[in-house]
Amino acid sequence: MTAPLRLLLVDDQAMVRAGLALILGAEPDLEVVAECADGTGVLPAVRAHRPDLVLMDVRMPRMDGPEATRQLGAASDAPPVLALTTFDDDAVLWG
Repeated sequence: MTAPLRLLLVDDQAMVRAGLALILGAEPDLEVVAECADGTGVLPAVRAHRPDLVLMDVRMPRMDGPEATRQLGAASDAPPVLALTTFDDDAVLWG
């Protein structure tokens, strides 16, 4: 058996994070290792928990997903980011 994929969830809505954690955490090959309420917590969480993948909301207060992704991308060992959005407009992904 291989180790589960370690996930960091980033969304400003606590209910969304809780729902995603419940759904994804039920999968044997996925493990939610940390959660953040906005982009400002992403870099510290990545350093502390070393996730394999970041699931990142696009629109959040303080620091949005595109900016947090840019900052994360500056690190040589940054995990990939999967953008989460309910918007049907690709332009929101680029901030």
